[in-house]
Amino acid sequence: MEESSAQRRLETVQSHLLHGGDDRSLRLQPNFTASLQFVNRAAHTYSVSLPEKLQTGKWNVYRSVRSPLKLMSRFPDHPEIGTLHDNFQHAVENYRDYKYLGTRIRQDGKIGDYMWMTYGEAGTAREAIGSGLRYNGLDKGACIGTYFVNRPEWLIVDHACAAYSYISVPLYDTLGPDAVKFVVNHADVQAIFCNPATLNTLLTFVSEIPSVRLIVVVGGVDENLPSLPSSGVKLISYLKLIGEGRSSLQPFIPPRPEDVATICYTSGTTGTPKGVVLTHGNLIASVAGSSLSIKFNSSDIYISYLPLAHIYERTNQISAVYYGVAVGFYQGDSLKLMDDLAALRPTIFCSVPRLYNRIYDGITAAVKTSGALKEKLFNAAFNSKKQALMSGRTPSPMWDRLVFNKIKAKLGGRVRLMGSGASPLSPDVMDFLRVCFGCQVLEGYGMTETSCIISIMDEGDYLSGHVGSPNPACEVKLVDVPEMNYTSQDQPYPRGEICARGPTIFQGYYKDQTQTREVIDEDGWLHTGDIGLWLDGGRLKIIDRKKNIFKLAQGEYIAPEKIENVYTKSRFVGQCFIYGDSFNSSLVAIVSVDPDVLTEWATSQGIKADDLGQLCNDPRARAAVLADMDSIGREAQLRGFEFAKAITLVPEPFTLENGLLTPTFKIKRPQAKDCFAKAITDMYDELSASDHQTPTSKL
Repeated sequence: MEESSAQRRLETVQSHLLHGGDDRSLRLQPNFTASLQFVNRAAHTYSVSLPEKLQTGKWNVYRSVRSPLKLMSRFPDHPEIGTLHDNFQHAVENYRDYKYLGTRIRQDGKIGDYMWMTYGEAGTAREAIGSGLRYNGLDKGACIGTYFVNRPEWLIVDHACAAYSYISVPLYDTLGPDAVKFVVNHADVQAIFCNPATLNTLLTFVSEIPSVRLIVVVGGVDENLPSLPSSGVKLISYLKLIGEGRSSLQPFIPPRPEDVATICYTSGTTGTPKGVVLTHGNLIASVAGSSLSIKFNSSDIYISYLPLAHIYERTNQISAVYYGVAVGFYQGDSLKLMDDLAALRPTIFCSVPRLYNRIYDGITAAVKTSGALKEKLFNAAFNSKKQALMSGRTPSPMWDRLVFNKIKAKLGGRVRLMGSGASPLSPDVMDFLRVCFGCQVLEGYGMTETSCIISIMDEGDYLSGHVGSPNPACEVKLVDVPEMNYTSQDQPYPRGEICARGPTIFQGYYKDQTQTREVIDEDGWLHTGDIGLWLDGGRLKIIDRKKNIFKLAQGEYIAPEKIENVYTKSRFVGQCFIYGDSFNSSLVAIVSVDPDVLTEWATSQGIKADDLGQLCNDPRARAAVLADMDSIGREAQLRGFEFAKAITLVPEPFTLENGLLTPTFKIKRPQAKDCFAKAITDMYDELSASDHQTPTSKL
């Protein structure tokens, strides 16, 4: 019965296509993952080039076409907003009774609907927290740590820091004890807001963080808090601090734009964390510049689940405050995120490629197993909608009713804008999201040192595979990297290391002038370490990475992250770590496998294994995965020396918990090298043995 219903719908669809005027020549094709080639907008200018120095005559500096003559540092409509405190005051005054912070309340053991705190209520709580910190003797300029996952109190503490001129120091809840201890001591943090779980971590080294005078437990009850040894540290609940503040309200101590707002520690892939010093002016400039490209409104709803300790989520929150957006928080469990989305029904959804790839994989897998007729129906809908977008026409609403509304419902059904950042999003996935969710999908590029946004796609730009034009608050240039053969003279597009300058650039690494001078040159340009090129119209495309390059024995330079991004397109590969050095002439790879795909392949081949680990050690599995990776590499036109010649399959993913990923999901290369040292040695021994066995040709 279900198949016959699907058959009738497919026949209706075909009739619609065949008799729908411009769609008459459309053919139903299953290749719905192909990258869209939207309406040609090459003639549209997104950025303009200017000379860096008049005497050289070299027009190599790019600025947004929206503000070519002046780098923005303030919101055009509200130039009086110069600090985070000004921004939140603006929101409290203009959106006092609007919903602001939402959380799901648990009753009778069940999670319920979202309950909301208004902007006015949040403003009152901020005053109480700030006054409570003053009551406990913390002076202007003190560093305040936040050490818990996203929830309303995180933002209220951050607003309190801005209102009373404290410096906020976010602590990743996923950082190990050693890194947290280092950051607290390095920044001389005087107060830490934590939850009961992270309190337990703090208590293991509380005697080793002498600068800390106050620990505030969010979600804790004073009667249940442990008593501390005579360490001079006061331990109280968040509610008690609010009570202390309310009983002794203090006037605001507004900061200046040039005052430090936050020190964001980037864990990095090497060494100890570095403290990125950002002023209020830095952060306001970044968000004000991007406001020319992307506009929220007070009826929008945003879901907060990306780490607030990360600059990407932090700047999204600053934007939300400026526009009076309602912010709903997830429960703190990523496995329950889809349930939170269904309950909140956000209009704005920002994420990272890692999650978007999962959404893409989930939908495509469901389509392939839905039956032949449903798969044909999906392909018909996808291709028709794709063709409409390609030609600049409005797609038929029938497709949404028949197919895509069910997919949209996965994110609540109301998402109008998707944002992507932190790492490159595949053009195929971006186009797929645009078609399936029927909304604008914008990708941005930035880093903590640039207050987040260096460039971002413009609304209405449907070309995928790039990261847009420069933020109107900064200017961008490409610098030659001759050792990698990237120059500004390259054809058809100039290429080089991406450098940025302007009011968004950080003040330096805290207590580390040496590393600061390594990334900011004498002319004020921040060198990102990323390699980019300028596409037509002045849009930036990230193509490589400079910082992690190394040489092989024959002198060829390798950018491992570029190769890893290629290999992760293999259906077998969940994650990939490429290794090479100057003592060897070829690359090897550690591959964290997709367990479902590898198990399904083994079943199809009649290979039996007791567990995934045993399957990973099977030479037939290694051969199959390497063959698929080779195929993907050829499609991506990797050069011969960029192919991995041997691989080791591992069943465990690279995670924050096992120390192989940074909080921004980048591979910690030194740690990965140490972790897989034996496997790497074994692979090179195997390659060496096979080389010796290969007979040499006779002349």
